[in-house]
Amino acid sequence: MEDRYMVKFRWLTAGESHGKGLSAIIEGIPAGLEISEELIASDLLRRQGGYGRGKRQQIEQDRAEIISGVRHGKSIGSPIALTMINKDHQNANWQTRMSIEPVDDEVEKTTLLRPGHADLVGTQKYGFDDVRPILERSSARETAARVAVGAVARTLLRVLGIEIRSHTLSIGNISAKTGASINWSIVEKSPVRVADKSSEQAMIQEIDAARTDLDTLGGVFEVRASGLPMGLGSHVHWDLKLDGLIAQAVMSINAVKAVEIGEGIDNSFGKGSEVMDVILPESAWELRKWERMSNRAGGLEAGITNGQDLVVRGFLKPISTVPKKMPTADLISGKETESFYERSDVCVVPAGGVVGEAMVAIVLANSVLEKFGGDSIKELTQNFENFQKTVGPRG
Repeated sequence: MEDRYMVKFRWLTAGESHGKGLSAIIEGIPAGLEISEELIASDLLRRQGGYGRGKRQQIEQDRAEIISGVRHGKSIGSPIALTMINKDHQNANWQTRMSIEPVDDEVEKTTLLRPGHADLVGTQKYGFDDVRPILERSSARETAARVAVGAVARTLLRVLGIEIRSHTLSIGNISAKTGASINWSIVEKSPVRVADKSSEQAMIQEIDAARTDLDTLGGVFEVRASGLPMGLGSHVHWDLKLDGLIAQAVMSINAVKAVEIGEGIDNSFGKGSEVMDVILPESAWELRKWERMSNRAGGLEAGITNGQDLVVRGFLKPISTVPKKMPTADLISGKETESFYERSDVCVVPAGGVVGEAMVAIVLANSVLEKFGGDSIKELTQNFENFQKTVGPRG
């Protein structure tokens, strides 16, 4: 799979939750793309927001420093390296517990296993008798680096007129009422990133109730990508199908346990004639070529974009780190005990949507570079425009 996917837009993140910081390397960005630290910072700030976040967000003021690959505000075609400092690491406690070098002081091991986390499976896989090395990397803190990478990918896509946004569909038992059109300015101003103002307060109250009960909440976010051309992805191999790549990317986000594209779930209960997106004749086209009467497929057919908006939903389980004591077992003795609680959030659905945007942007950026290529932004846009001219009736 690596030979065919992520070859054009390659990226890696590094860092632990309470280590010195996070870093990322991006390779494949054509020369000439305007990139700034301010642009990346705006997306990082959106990730830190959302009602229901924990105190960690009050400590960190995430800002990515660009240390290579950009000169005078534009990419130069070489790898782009980003770094972010973990302010929480400056606490003397964490400097000892997460020291790179050996320490003289005895560091207490974390052995109380938390169900739903990587604690148990990670220690068994890597042979640790301490949960700390596992939970530090598996923490959702890592998604800050993903959002920084996604901000660069988003910038590339915007050159071609592609926009990616997200909003909250549900939190706990409260669902928003939304339609095909979303007022994105309302979403960005909402503390729970919901377009339906009538459900906003109910969602906030749901989060407050969970906090009082020492519990957590899950929910659903939706990512939409507009301005996509036809032809991204492929039907010829399983690992080139864009819907599969997007599903894997969104599924990789912490706490996401299911992914839906378009009206996939509802479609499974209908009949073929009822869920089909009818193709309109040329005389009925208004906004784009090859328009449809609906978008139940979510902008993808046979693993290829069809020109309609891409619609992806991520279903988040309630965060496994709950304040109340839960029955578990001890890593060392195997005996019954109670799980420990480390500062966490009550609800991350609004922030999850921002991370979802980043992951979708990364996958789409790779597909764009794979389809249109180019060593410079000028060459990329020319290739894109030339392809767009070929779309239409073949007569």
